Amino acid sequence: MSLDQAAMRRLISAAAEEVIASAPELTALDQAIGDGDHGINMKRGFEAVLGQIDAIASRPPGDAVKTVGKTLVMTVGGASGPLYGSFFMAVGEAITGGRRLPEDLAEAFASGVAAVSARGRAKAGEKTMLDVLVPVLDTLRAEAGRPDLTRRVCEVASKAAEKTAPMLATKGRASFLGPRSIGHVDPGARSSCVLVHAICNALETRS
Repeated sequence: MSLDQAAMRRLISAAAEEVIASAPELTALDQAIGDGDHGINMKRGFEAVLGQIDAIASRPPGDAVKTVGKTLVMTVGGASGPLYGSFFMAVGEAITGGRRLPEDLAEAFASGVAAVSARGRAKAGEKTMLDVLVPVLDTLRAEAGRPDLTRRVCEVASKAAEKTAPMLATKGRASFLGPRSIGHVDPGARSSCVLVHAICNALETRS
């Protein structure tokens, strides 16, 4: 059964609210190895999403998710806007093309991961948001059908974000620091973790 309009509204709202609440943490992480504005930028973008939540949720599911992506591209500064925007637009396009939520979550998610990888010219292991998104995708595929799948995905996302701390950054602003980037959790990995938790929790509540 596909997500209806009310469920889509709850899902998007939950994700936006969790990112906004996490803004101070994300900013602090980014102050250590980036420009110090990741939390501020993400907060601004998801506040813009919440500001038009009724209009977004009234659209068909795929269009709703694509609109989230377009909103983030237009309102989130730095690299995060295009990356997260690409993720949501690709997921939305997958849904428009026939993928259903939550049944086809893994393959829709895969479209978003591929879009981020292409946009950032990055792969897992380079201390980026992909170091959370790729393990989450692997879990969605390998453990599909588990009754506790959402819990497992949350566990994987949390551990994956923490595993970015000992990594050497080779992409983005953090890469300019060289070895000094080691010892800090990647802000993009952490914000990806926040989003994954919010979405999983919303899906679990719905089920």
